[in-house]
Amino acid sequence: MIYTKIKRVKVLNINFGPQHPAAHGVLRLILEIIGERIVYCDPHIGLLHRGTEKLIEQKPYIHSLPYFDRLDYVSMMVQEHAYSLSIEKLLKCKVPQRSQYIRVLFSEITRILNHLMSLTTHALDVGALTPFLWGFEEREKLMGFYERVSGARMHAAYIRPGGVSKDLPLSLLADINLFVQQYNSRINEIEELLTKNRIWRQRLYNVGIISNKTAISFGYSGVLLRSTGCQWDLRKNTNYEIYSKLSFIAPYSFNGDCYDRYLLRIEEMRQSVYLIFQVLNNLPQGKVKIENYKYVPPKRKHTKVFMESLIHHFKLYSSGFIVDKGETYVGVEAPKGEFGIYLVSDGSEIPYRCKIRAPGFTHLQSINYLAKGHLIADVVTIIGTLDIVFGEIDR
Repeated sequence: MIYTKIKRVKVLNINFGPQHPAAHGVLRLILEIIGERIVYCDPHIGLLHRGTEKLIEQKPYIHSLPYFDRLDYVSMMVQEHAYSLSIEKLLKCKVPQRSQYIRVLFSEITRILNHLMSLTTHALDVGALTPFLWGFEEREKLMGFYERVSGARMHAAYIRPGGVSKDLPLSLLADINLFVQQYNSRINEIEELLTKNRIWRQRLYNVGIISNKTAISFGYSGVLLRSTGCQWDLRKNTNYEIYSKLSFIAPYSFNGDCYDRYLLRIEEMRQSVYLIFQVLNNLPQGKVKIENYKYVPPKRKHTKVFMESLIHHFKLYSSGFIVDKGETYVGVEAPKGEFGIYLVSDGSEIPYRCKIRAPGFTHLQSINYLAKGHLIADVVTIIGTLDIVFGEIDR
């Protein structure tokens, strides 16, 4: 008679975050594990919820602009850009060309800011300290450019409906040019430490793989979608602002793993440098905002109103401007993916409905698919390449 020993396997539930140093923001994952192997990964949100969309629906359009700086607080001006474009689309107004170039300039600066944060903190989570120290030295310079145009290093409120809040200060363009001239060598230094590093490759290669079909079903966009072989970049596919006048490559790959996502972000920074060079060389002169301070939508009948300019300014910033009835959706290629704004106007100064399409929210929902079967240490790697910021997820 043969006796077989029955091995009982215990499934253990553990909390990953929000205290874990690699759980960015207030991320909380409930992990079901057998030994070190993940059976199920359940993301929990709700620790940060502020009701941003409902707050926007109770204020004049212009008053809600600062909320967009505080969603993904690593990609501030790109979100201001999306909100401003959606309002301009409803108003059917055209902004001056100089302001379009300035918007693209700071959108690409923001892309570098985001990827520096994403790549270097990811490296820190995995165990590499030096890229973090080097990357944040460059981020300081970029945030200095933010401060010089807006007075704030993070919450800029610089890109506004109708253009930008003010023109560029003296010598800023020369300083940005000096920065981008040397920045490719900074990218090279980070790559020397990471790209062919044996430990880095082993931690990222073939971890968190997703196919193109599955990525589309999860609503992926940005780097995560392009890592699966899909050539989808809103700067190329929708040509908003002046991107159709600029030459650049939207990099993509086919493996769909963490290592590919790392390589794509590195290449996106190089393309952003190239775009910034083109903007600096072609920036036109002119106004940076529309001059119709009593903006009346084209369908409305203009009435003669005799008011002094101070009262015009007061009414514009206290009561806001009236937007005709209608609805629109505008998406921009944010550093993390497609950031979209759905706006509905009922013909008043306050939006009837505002719905935000945050890329991080759709990416986080796939973490169970990506992490199942991997080790606990691989969850840290996967979170890093998802590039999660909870301000936009738990809005």
